[in-house]
Amino acid sequence: MKRRWIVATALVVTLTGAAWGLKAAMQARCWAFGAPVLCRIESDEKLVALSFDDGPTRAGLDAILPVLAKHGARATFFVIGAEVESYPDGVRRIAAAGHEVGNHSFDHRRMISPFSTAYRDALAHTDRAIAAAGAPQPKLFRPPYGIKFTGLARALDGKTIAMWDFEEPVARPGGARAYADAVVAAARPGSIILIHPMYASRTIEREALPHVLTGLKSRGFRIVTVSDLAARGRADAISRR
Repeated sequence: MKRRWIVATALVVTLTGAAWGLKAAMQARCWAFGAPVLCRIESDEKLVALSFDDGPTRAGLDAILPVLAKHGARATFFVIGAEVESYPDGVRRIAAAGHEVGNHSFDHRRMISPFSTAYRDALAHTDRAIAAAGAPQPKLFRPPYGIKFTGLARALDGKTIAMWDFEEPVARPGGARAYADAVVAAARPGSIILIHPMYASRTIEREALPHVLTGLKSRGFRIVTVSDLAARGRADAISRR
């Protein structure tokens, strides 16, 4: 009986450890099963990439496109296919302003399947929506919640997974100014910065953006798209830290 208990306990511990290890692998910021990942690009220049997730929404674009234009900054917008179909003019506005459009899945579901079919359909559906709105086919894909499982690599169709090395602060007790200060302080050459400014609950993110851009410029950074950063950085030195 004691031996069975020991074996059962060992099995539970092993399975629990394996589950936690698998979860950690799926959520690893700078690694994916069988696919290249960008999370920071080694750069000798003071360049940072600014990226926005979700939407597009009219309120989000109304708030951030004029600010980007004022500061001469170009960014990458990772858009959701269903949102694009509801508001195709949003993608047209992004592209017309000279920004990059990336694929952020069709419905923002967690990508936890080991099979590629569902991923391939979701990415292709989003690509079609983006193309119908008049933007180039995306070169970059950002998985919802940053989760990447084995089936995803086979569905990318030449896209590169674009993650980030700095995500906006979750707790924002100091308001827009404190939020912006945290973003600016964390930036380093080659950083990919993630901000979620699109939805109604994201007032602080939108209010902080002018301070973020001013702060980055005061530190000598130039703000570019993710693809521009990857092209100007050292392709053989993608940071995995």
